[in-house]
Amino acid sequence: MPDGAVLRGRSSGPRAAELTLVLLHGWTLDQHTWHRQVGELAGTSGQRVRVVTYDARGHGRSTAAGLATMTLGQLGDDLAAVLRQVDAAGPVVLAGHSMGGMAIMEYAHRHPVDFAARVAGLAFVATTAEGHTHTAYGLAPPVARLVRLCEVAGAGVLARCGAWRPHPGLLQPLRPTLRWLLFGDTCDPQDLELATTAVGRTTLRAIGGYRASIGAQRRLRTLAALDEVPAAVLVGDRDRLTPPICAESIVDALPGTDLTVCHGAGHMLMLERPDRVTAALVEVLGRAAR
Repeated sequence: MPDGAVLRGRSSGPRAAELTLVLLHGWTLDQHTWHRQVGELAGTSGQRVRVVTYDARGHGRSTAAGLATMTLGQLGDDLAAVLRQVDAAGPVVLAGHSMGGMAIMEYAHRHPVDFAARVAGLAFVATTAEGHTHTAYGLAPPVARLVRLCEVAGAGVLARCGAWRPHPGLLQPLRPTLRWLLFGDTCDPQDLELATTAVGRTTLRAIGGYRASIGAQRRLRTLAALDEVPAAVLVGDRDRLTPPICAESIVDALPGTDLTVCHGAGHMLMLERPDRVTAALVEVLGRAAR
């Protein structure tokens, strides 16, 4: 990146593929959260689809610049740079989970000409265009407001801790909280381990720094201008971070978009309902190809 940040990613499939699918992960996670979709598409799409994943700045193996770059706007700019680097031969489909979906919206908002020239399909997985407007953590409203105040204050402290990462000794006690926030009625221990490990790879600057930007984003008008782009929206009805009302507002802004509600699932649909997510991606890829 121009500011010195280095983004690490992976690509499967030929550069000259008919379509390129770029998968963006969520806040405090990394590209491995998409591993089931990457594996499935690599096995079924053959030479037709190239799949690209990467770690957002400050996450996974990617580095970051200063605190001022920990914003959704910067992630939108990073996506524009990644697409230039990918240099897709054909149309691009973008799929974003949580913060990744918000980054796609920022790309569309900040780079509308580039977006229109490249993007032929969208998939929004457990995300929102309204910041933390509907986030209640699965709690009663008064308690949720208190938790939010504490979370925002804590984020401000973490944001100033630089490139340090969570101490390994803190990850084990954090698991019950992650289980509550990220997963629905059931949770495979391996999926919880994957999510916990991803948090451990995220810099404290990123964990705290993105919080203000995520909470403040409002991009429904941006989405409304994309109504001709084939899109799919997925949400779990047990999602405590981006509940179904978030998905419904996105669908309202994108008439004709398919909404998939996964019963009993939480925020980590790529892990909890991998087949449903993969099927939605395949459907959007098909529409983009046509």
